[in-house]
Amino acid sequence: PPTETVTPAPAIPPATPVPVNSRTQYTFFVNLDYAAKTVAVNETIKYFNATGQSLDNIVMAVEPNLWSNVFALTSLDQDGIAITNYSLAGQRLTIYPAQPIQPGAMTAFTLSYGLTLPAKTYEKTFGYLGYQINLTDWYPFIVPYSGGWMLHDPWSFGEHLVYDAADYEVNVKVSDPKVIIAASGLAEANGDWTRYTVVGARTFALSASDKFKIVESAVGSAVIRSYYFAGQEDAGRAVVWMATQALGLYGVKFAPYPYPSLSVVETEVPDGREFDGLVFLAEKFYVEYNGTAKSNLITIGAHEIAHQWWFGLVGDDQTIEPWLDEAMATYSEKIFYEYNYPNYGNWWWNFRVNYFGPSGYVDTSIYNGGTFRLYTNAVYLNGANFLNELRTRVGDEAFFAFLQDYAARFSRGRATTYDFFSVLRQYTGADFSDIMRRYFQNQY
Repeated sequence: PPTETVTPAPAIPPATPVPVNSRTQYTFFVNLDYAAKTVAVNETIKYFNATGQSLDNIVMAVEPNLWSNVFALTSLDQDGIAITNYSLAGQRLTIYPAQPIQPGAMTAFTLSYGLTLPAKTYEKTFGYLGYQINLTDWYPFIVPYSGGWMLHDPWSFGEHLVYDAADYEVNVKVSDPKVIIAASGLAEANGDWTRYTVVGARTFALSASDKFKIVESAVGSAVIRSYYFAGQEDAGRAVVWMATQALGLYGVKFAPYPYPSLSVVETEVPDGREFDGLVFLAEKFYVEYNGTAKSNLITIGAHEIAHQWWFGLVGDDQTIEPWLDEAMATYSEKIFYEYNYPNYGNWWWNFRVNYFGPSGYVDTSIYNGGTFRLYTNAVYLNGANFLNELRTRVGDEAFFAFLQDYAARFSRGRATTYDFFSVLRQYTGADFSDIMRRYFQNQY
């Protein structure tokens, strides 16, 4: 599969982040029938061809179509004219416009479709539970183009989708007024609709329940909300405090928090899952919460929130180079404890990393990592070992200056491993080639 190998010029932001007015814009009108577990959607995509190529086809990812009898496309048009020449197979929707889309041209696609939601499985976030509906990767979106369309095959674990940053306006109506919605953006009234907006995001997620309890906080202008269920009050409050600590710290150490709000949502999953402005944490973490930061609730919470920077703000091909967001989010946990709970540093290393005795190359893809345990040991945990050794070698001043510049250069863009090391070498003259040889199978 194609991957980007853009190397930025020294001290000049790369061309990867496109100007705001050329980002793809998604506008949705969503009717959610909570009791029937169905969704009716009208979606408009304003697409600016920033590829530099003439495009005779457009590829969208349609994740709900990986389930049987879930996604039903009822209409598809381009600039008001019905499109008949398209194919939908599995997750891939390929559209063949009547005329190629020229470089620099803007066009609009409008889709109407229904979702008959599936029962949520433990490993996935998408679908319904008896008390909750999660809409994640629920809409068709145009995948990135880099010498070809970047849509990778699904795998049994890891994230296979690659996203461009885009602007979202999501208008929602819910059948039941008792249903509370957690979303990637802040709510405002728009006539009969509730409108959520977020700019420069890769995903837009929603979670709906008539059982949600909410605790709120804020860091600067960012609103933080913890959505949890009855009986988990202590954990629900602990989450909002952890999120407040994380946004405050990461906002100083990495870059300002990129979104207007953050929703942390309890659901039934094995651990956690990140989306822009919204993260899920496992129900069992709330149930098992012991009242201290020595817990999965706080550790994995700090990890998923770090993905707002390493995945959300700074994108990557998380299929081929997942370490760029997963190792970074794991090491961000270490930074979280270092600054907020300095006495828990040894505990974190033993609890999260050393216990598993991780080995394996950090630059492993989701496809060649072996089992999920071996994959996470290599990419997440050995990735944290690598970043810690790297930080020790180059020193804190260079390490954190590098992180800030890296985040700024690739803000709303997409970085590669080559980009990571290209920027790093501008901040240090230290030789870390021996560390690289131990942790990476390829040279960068």
